[in-house]
Amino acid sequence: METWRGIEATPDRWPSSVVAIGVFDGVHRGHAALIRTTVKAAAERGVRSVAVTFDPHPTAVVAPHAVPPRLTGLDRRVELLGALGVDGVCVLPFTKELSLQSPEAFVGGVLVDRLHADAVVVGENFRFGHKAAGDVGRLAELGTELGFDVLPQSLSADTDTYSSTRVRNAVAEGEVAAAAEILGREFGVEGSVVHGAGRGADMGFPTANIEPIEGMAIPADGIYTGWLHLDSRRHPAAISIGTNPTFGDNERSVEAYLLDFDGDLYRAAVRLDFVSRLRGQIAFDNVGDLVEQMETDVARTRADLGLG
Repeated sequence: METWRGIEATPDRWPSSVVAIGVFDGVHRGHAALIRTTVKAAAERGVRSVAVTFDPHPTAVVAPHAVPPRLTGLDRRVELLGALGVDGVCVLPFTKELSLQSPEAFVGGVLVDRLHADAVVVGENFRFGHKAAGDVGRLAELGTELGFDVLPQSLSADTDTYSSTRVRNAVAEGEVAAAAEILGREFGVEGSVVHGAGRGADMGFPTANIEPIEGMAIPADGIYTGWLHLDSRRHPAAISIGTNPTFGDNERSVEAYLLDFDGDLYRAAVRLDFVSRLRGQIAFDNVGDLVEQMETDVARTRADLGLG
């Protein structure tokens, strides 16, 4: 798969293609269905398939006070799109200049001149161009004029619509299993391991303190089961999110205790995938009670992850 940033960086002699357009934050089940339609249509037409995504989120430019939490970092988003079989991913920097383009200018400059669209696949509620002036109907009109088909896709299943907003709401409530149902996989928090207070090691439960990437959606405070991904391996983990009320901390943290792990993770780039929520955050009267609860949490983590 080829990946490039900016429409100007489109590979020379990029052939005709079926183009999917969207932010694709989270790459949930609805996005996946849209991409599969794109790949299938490209194969049937004998052309390439390409997904066009935007970075940063368009809201960061048009309404910076209302930027939604990120469900995936850009690299992870590109990885997930690639895993669905597209031949290329074009990341368009969403700038003020791009936000001011008319629907006609966007279609001509991006879809026709550079990506040579044979067909364009979008969600049924797709809007584009300055002040969201373009919709699927206008895109189809331009397709008729300029020589490409438009294939609008429903992002619904039964009575529910798959959406990044639904995932964000579930994550904010700590409902990580519900988020996974919409995504088609566990919700993950990406970040790097940094130094923490070191209390976990003193209690016999050394934890990796995770600093999430900027703007990442974080589940509600509580204790979770999950997996920590490091390079190509994953490790079972009991995960704590919150302010450590037993110790009177005020700063929110994300910490993972890796079961049966011995090693140094400092500065490692990792991803925490959340499987289930065990409980809410509790302020204990003493450290002994906290340690006893942590032992219970670890035992339940083993059971939830099928580790015996």
